[in-house]
Parts: sequence; C-alpha cells; structure tokens
Amino acid sequence: MLTVNGSFPGPEIRVHKGDTAFVNVHNHGQYGVTIHWHGVREPRNPWSDGPENITQCPIPPGTSFLQEINFMTEEGTLWWHAHSDWTRATVHGAIIILPAIGTYYPYPCPHAEDTVVLASWFKGDVMAIIQEALATGGDPNSSDAFTINGQPGDLYNCSRNSTYRLMVDYGKTYVLRIVNAVMNEEMFFGIANHTLTVVGMDAAYLKPIKTSYVMITPGQTMDVLVTADQELSHYYMAGSPFADTMASFDNTTTTAILQYRGNYTPPSLPFFPTLPAYNDKYAAMNFSVRLRSLASRAHPVNVPKKIDKRIFITVSVNQIYCPNASCAGPNGNRLAASLNNISFQTPKIDILEAYYWSLPGVYNATFPDRPPYFFNFTGDVSNISLYPCLDTAVKVIDYGATVEIIFQGTNLGNPENHPMHQHGYSFYVVGMGWGNFNNETDPKTYNLVDPPQVNTFGVPKNGWLTIRFIADNPGVWFQHCHLERHTTWGMDTVLIVKNGHTAATSMRPPPPYMPLCH
Repeated sequence: MLTVNGSFPGPEIRVHKGDTAFVNVHNHGQYGVTIHWHGVREPRNPWSDGPENITQCPIPPGTSFLQEINFMTEEGTLWWHAHSDWTRATVHGAIIILPAIGTYYPYPCPHAEDTVVLASWFKGDVMAIIQEALATGGDPNSSDAFTINGQPGDLYNCSRNSTYRLMVDYGKTYVLRIVNAVMNEEMFFGIANHTLTVVGMDAAYLKPIKTSYVMITPGQTMDVLVTADQELSHYYMAGSPFADTMASFDNTTTTAILQYRGNYTPPSLPFFPTLPAYNDKYAAMNFSVRLRSLASRAHPVNVPKKIDKRIFITVSVNQIYCPNASCAGPNGNRLAASLNNISFQTPKIDILEAYYWSLPGVYNATFPDRPPYFFNFTGDVSNISLYPCLDTAVKVIDYGATVEIIFQGTNLGNPENHPMHQHGYSFYVVGMGWGNFNNETDPKTYNLVDPPQVNTFGVPKNGWLTIRFIADNPGVWFQHCHLERHTTWGMDTVLIVKNGHTAATSMRPPPPYMPLCH
C-alpha cells in the first residue's frame, strides 16, 4: 500500500489559525500522485489544491512538489488526502487547526484530545481494484473492513490484538477529532454509554449538540466532546456504515476501546454502543437537521440573502452503453454517474493550467444552470434514459457573486445519499428534504440565521439539498461526490471563479514549478 512516511493513517499536521504551512511532497511511489488539503480555502491559490488534472498534473515518481497551505479562516479539524485515482484510501491524515494565539475554544477547554480517523481496509492492491473495475465497467470491490486509526478492531479475524485503545481518566473531558476517510460509505459512530457533544464540523464551530451517535460522510470532520463519566470499565467506540442503497457496500463494523485508567476488573467484553441500522435514513436525517452554526460575535455567519446565481443540479447514477452487452455493469453496460446528466471526463492537461494560459480544447464552459429536462426525479423513472452526456463541462462564475446551488437526487440507477464536496469554499447548508424540490414551498423552510458552514454535506437519497456561498475566492475549484466510486464514474464538475478587479481579488500566479503533464 502507498503510505506517507510509512504510516496509515499518515502524519497529523498541527497549526494555528492564521498560519501558513509549506509541505514538500516527495513521491517515492511507482505512479503519479497528488495531495489535497481538504476543506482548506486556499485563498487565491488553487495551484496547491491538488485534485489530479483539475488544478495540477500528478507528481511523477522520483520528483517533488512544494505546496503552500494558508489557514486563514479555518479553526478545528480538517484532513489531507491523495486526490488521484483511489490513492486516498491509504494516503491521508488529519489537520488540526488550533485557535489563533491568544484566543480560545468557544467551549470549556478539554483536558486532552485524540484523533479518530475512520478509513477503509482492502485486502487487495487498491489501485489494481479500481483499474480492474474501470477495465470491465463494473462495480469495484467493496472494502474488506473499516478501521479506526489504522486498526480494524475486535470484530474481524486476526485484528483483536491490535485494536486501538483510548485511555481516559474518570471525570475528565476529551475532544475527539473525527475524520471520515472511508472510501464509499457514510458512517454512524458512537461510544457505548457515553454522550457525544458535537461542537464543530469541517473546521467551523456549531451550537453544541448532545447525541448518542453521529452520522459522518466521507470528507466530513467533526469535533466531539466526551466526558468520562461512567463506571471504570472498557467501552467500545464503533463505526458502522450508513448505506441507504441497493448497491453493494461494506456492511461491517470497526471498533476501538475507550478504556478507563484505575484498578478494576475489566469486563469479558466491552460494552457496545447502540447504532442505527445501516439503512436508517431517518436516523441520518434526524442528526443532520440538528446542525447549526455557532453564529456568535466571535464566530459570525454571513449567509447570502440576495442571490445572483442560482444553479439547479441533478445528481444521478447512470450507465454508458456497451455494444453487445460487453461490460460488467447492469444490463451489460458500463457504470457511470453525472451532474445535470453530464458525466465528467477528466482531461489529460489540468484545467487550471488550461484556464490560466488560455489553452484551447481542454474543457468546455458549458455546464448548465439546470438539467436538460425535468421529470419526476424521485418517482418512476422507468421511461427516463440512463445514458448521460460525456463532457469536460465547467461552470464559470463572476467574482463576488452570491451563489445558490440546489442539488436534486434522482431515482436513476441505485439512488443513495451523496456527500457533495466543494473545493475552495465552505458553504452554508440552508435547506434539505426528501422528494422533489418545490420552488414555491421549500425556500420558505430555509435556515438563513444559523445554518451550518461546511465543505461536504450529504444530498438525501431521493431528496434535495440547498447550499449558498459568496464566490470571493478566484480560481479553479473541483466539485464532486465524495463517494469515491461516484467521483471515478463522473459525478463531478468544476467551478471557475473569475478574477476581481484588483490584484488582491485575483488568482495568484503559478509557483516556479508545477508537475508536468505527460
């Protein structure tokens, strides 16, 4: 497996808000790779953002690339990961952004902290797994296990002796920094007999939420307070999938142990948390709708009220026709995915370079503001074509525009919850619901007072999600589903935000060296 500095998960990066970090990525692997700083705004600097053939070409084996990461607005937990093919399965780690020097958490200071990285474990070579799936057009193999901090835990064969343990003292409060680095499953997470208090998400603070479980999608991060207030014993921390789909998924459970210090007889088996069933969409929604920004004087929100650019995007799983039913997907076709019925085709030259140097023929600025046709998106789609257009279509947006995007899930293919991630921006989640978006009634339900500000959020299965942000970060920014197989199949687009009228509102020039395209 490809790793960073020989560890899985990779090393943590610890900074303070306002810091700038320089990371020199040396590629000692056998194929090109890129690194993305997930959730970092990277103001005016898409050159270091990392998605392969979107903002850079991969770093060739035996070479290096110096990336500059500016932590201007984020505070809390984020993460970094590879952003080329499926290398992020093993190339990832947490980013801890402490409050700026002289400022403090907006909640009681915890006694200690720990990082909980949820990830996927494959018994095979991950790159070989996805290459085989791309060759056949079928669904890639599911992972064989989930892990907490690199360890599968007690419920799998052969891994009990290495289960991760978090040692705690009675009466003390800890902040757990949870990262979902899982490849294709959203996760429920809980700790037996302990209440979780969610205080942050995607490096922005929330009004505290007390809960017995969280639902965290791939790409999301959460800061969670846990007080060790139970009798001295051993308690399982557990992560299990949320997968409201008929598609294949890894239906296993990873565990770690919250272990109290002290003199006592440990139980024969740790207490186990009660987590929702894998397909409990109500449990997932009930958690998600509780999320609210802190919206305090020290941590204000700036939700756009007047919208300049409104975009309606359908989110679908599709098929590409294969002659003579020669592919391994449904109906002998190739599996695909789309936004507004366009299955994104990744170019050979990165879009940022093509945009900056005005290179023709790399992309089309034709991504539409609405789908090509409207139908009963979440109802009977038996007479709707499964076949999308294939294109490298991007959306160009004026600097400073206030943007609203309504993501509409569809019942095509295998519908499920789709965690949509936006590079270069955090956005406000102002509304969500099941069914078809209603332009008359649903906007009346929007939260424009204290919506959560995040970089990744799930579009409910056969439902809709509305986000808002101000396009004040010029550059080329990838937008995609964070279920990795859907990104591979084309559930992606690119937002190009044009320069403003001053140098301070314009994209920075490229660094002296960018990896070369081959």
